[in-house]
Amino acid sequence: MTIEVKVPSFPESVSDGVVTEWHKQVGDLVEEDEVIVDIETDKVVFEVPAPQRGIVQEILEPEGTTVVSGQVLARLDKAPAKSSAPADVEANNDNRKVITHTEQEKAGPHKDVLNAPAAEKLIREHNLDAQQITASGRDGRILKEDVLRFLQPSPVSDPEPGTPVATKAEEAVVAMDRVQKRVPMTRLRARIAERLLEAQHNAAILTTFNEVNMQPVMDLRARYREQFEKEHGVRLGFMSFFVKAAIEALKQFPDVNASIDGDDIVYHGFIDIGIAVASPRGLVVPILRDCEQLNMVEIESQVARYVEQARDGKLAIEDITGGTFTITNGGVFGSLLSTPILNPPQSAILGMHKTQPRAVVEEGEIVVRPMMYLALSYDHRIIDGQAAVRFLVKIKECLEDPARILLGV
Repeated sequence: MTIEVKVPSFPESVSDGVVTEWHKQVGDLVEEDEVIVDIETDKVVFEVPAPQRGIVQEILEPEGTTVVSGQVLARLDKAPAKSSAPADVEANNDNRKVITHTEQEKAGPHKDVLNAPAAEKLIREHNLDAQQITASGRDGRILKEDVLRFLQPSPVSDPEPGTPVATKAEEAVVAMDRVQKRVPMTRLRARIAERLLEAQHNAAILTTFNEVNMQPVMDLRARYREQFEKEHGVRLGFMSFFVKAAIEALKQFPDVNASIDGDDIVYHGFIDIGIAVASPRGLVVPILRDCEQLNMVEIESQVARYVEQARDGKLAIEDITGGTFTITNGGVFGSLLSTPILNPPQSAILGMHKTQPRAVVEEGEIVVRPMMYLALSYDHRIIDGQAAVRFLVKIKECLEDPARILLGV
């Protein structure tokens, strides 16, 4: 009995995806619901499970292929019951040796691991020893990027001028040679580029700046952090303060929470704030929905969960779809000042930056305070400059006097 493995149904906002990694190869045994292949879209990575237990008979779409919903990716032969002993060794149509599931278990986790096809091709082309390549794939599987990383030049320490530089791929190359590597842009990176260009071409983007004294928030956080974490089991960070301040400002300036749809302005009766999060695949923006109804514990918990899911590539399509306003924090990477770009169709984005001690004047005296620059990029088609400036001032006031957040003033 032949079992078909198909591309899952994508949401309406996703048209297609790219096969990024096969976790099983021809001849492998796969259990029901075990992940067999990953498909990368412009938003998330879909893990495609096997519909039934079986042995991979044929892979129809290799890594790098663009696929659409419902397309057949592979075919499986229905496997015998688990109690049945599989055949010892057999050959498939390509005369490739097929190692059975039982043999793989006997061999141990580090033997007979089937590497990514693209990786195997590079290994053969450069006559490399796979044992010397550090694998980053699951179960010790070598991926294409592992081989490319291995092939990068590794110069001898302190070579004399003009001395050939030894590499792993070749005995030696002339020191003056310059290595280049060309890799296809990931779907996520391509989508980010597309959206950034869309924002720049279709919106009248301006940025206004201000600075905030973070001392009151830092003092409040230091005073209650230990008790907060003990009672709620979640770390008290700065993001919840900024989200709460943004909520108060968005309530006062609804234009900043609105968006343009054709010739219409859409005013949202809810506040969904996107939090920009770095992931191994690039920047993603999961959404905190109905923020006006969340307390600080719920905000911190959701942000922590999104950060973990982004790191592990587990964000669902629903997590990163929508949003009426965005907050991005370049300060975690050391950015002192930047002009964030809009996340269409949103009309504004708030940029946080690095907090550092600076000399400021208070009541005629020079004092040192932990200061942060804030940046608000906005679409001037819908938001007037005066409203943008007053919006940012409102956030500054809430952070420099956190009681305003609780009192709503």
